[in-house]
Amino acid sequence: MYPTAGLCRSQQSYHRERARTSQLDNVRSVADKAATAWGIEAEDAERRETRREQTRLIAGLIAAPKQAAAAAMPLYPSEIPIVSLPMLEARY
Repeated sequence: MYPTAGLCRSQQSYHRERARTSQLDNVRSVADKAATAWGIEAEDAERRETRREQTRLIAGLIAAPKQAAAAAMPLYPSEIPIVSLPMLEARY
């Protein structure tokens, strides 16, 4: 499961704030690197989400004529008639 762009951006913001407010150099360094990594992941997530929306749109365009054709087809009874055969009923 991939994180959403919103989650990535909120994590990036959190780490940027932590880097800005920390008094320790090593904490600032790690938080800054984490913020950068979350920013990269956010860009990837945005591309995934855009691609997913485009794929769903294309799938809908492909499925629409098929759904319309299926809805327009009349419903026929089964081609195999159901008959009662007394000689078979007697056996079972």
